[in-house]
Amino acid sequence: MGIYQFKTEQYIPAHIDEVWEFISSPNNLKQITPSYLDFKIKSNTLKEKMYEGMMIAYTVKPLLNIKINWLTEITQIEAKKYFIDEQRTGPYKIWHHEHHLTEINGGVLMTDLVTYKPPFGLIGSLANMLLIKRKINEIFDYREQVLNQIFVKK
Repeated sequence: MGIYQFKTEQYIPAHIDEVWEFISSPNNLKQITPSYLDFKIKSNTLKEKMYEGMMIAYTVKPLLNIKINWLTEITQIEAKKYFIDEQRTGPYKIWHHEHHLTEINGGVLMTDLVTYKPPFGLIGSLANMLLIKRKINEIFDYREQVLNQIFVKK
């Protein structure tokens, strides 16, 4: 039924080159994902840097310890500006995630915009209201904490 959007912004006190180097590596995904999701990359031939058309297969356990296969495609990239990943198979009917970087005040403003549609029509809309929206917030809050630990200047 419903299509939803989630938006978050985070200021990262680091040079754009450092931030891009970190976020453009699929190998860093596990580090910025809460451990309770049991995130595991299944792609055997994953490159160090993402590229348009890259497919990333992984599993997560978002609910009741049930493993879900998820396949994401990197559909667009402009180095040090943005990239977009879209679900090809997985838990959502639609998952479109835009990651934007803007240099500001000696650092980087990272803006994420996720457009998603849960499965199961009305039941999915109810699940979004009761659970999904909160879980997405938790995941991005966790990512913000980890990125702050990585990039905060000492």
